[in-house]
Amino acid sequence: GTVTGISVGGLPDGIVDTDMLANNAVTAAKSSGSAKGITQADQWRVTSVFDTQGATVESNWERNDTDFALIGSGMTQSSGIFTFPETGIYSVKFMASGYKSSAYVRYVGVVIQATVNNSSYSTRSEAYNSISDDTSAYAMAVAECIFDVTDTSTHKVRFRAEGESSVTWSASSNAQIMGATFIRLGDT
Repeated sequence: GTVTGISVGGLPDGIVDTDMLANNAVTAAKSSGSAKGITQADQWRVTSVFDTQGATVESNWERNDTDFALIGSGMTQSSGIFTFPETGIYSVKFMASGYKSSAYVRYVGVVIQATVNNSSYSTRSEAYNSISDDTSAYAMAVAECIFDVTDTSTHKVRFRAEGESSVTWSASSNAQIMGATFIRLGDT
């Protein structure tokens, strides 16, 4: 027979199981592709120590290959210019550690530069520190920005290391000492 006062799903009329509805919505979004989560995450690092007062980091880049598997197809890099694999809103982070023996250096830092026309670059983020007058003094700086990549052929980033005077920048092929992290946060 027919039971009155019972809605679909076996609950009395007017009572809704919000947990069930939320789980069904997440499941539907995942199956349709509208709930993607993180689709791109990549990390690159510089493998060779170098000295500079200020320069764009153009060489000795490698993808992190120590206990890491990228998500998605990953960034591409040519002469220190990084190209995004798909459009979206990205978190971009660049970090570096430098040292100079027995000399005070007022500022050392890192800079993230971006272009939206594949030509002219402007500073999007920068961070600075100083090195004390010590035989084993290091300084680390981390810059981070959010970058809206609406066109992968024109929106690119590059990184600079800066100092008041020439500094030795640390690097490694086994650890993230100087490097960049890219995470796609969502759609543009």
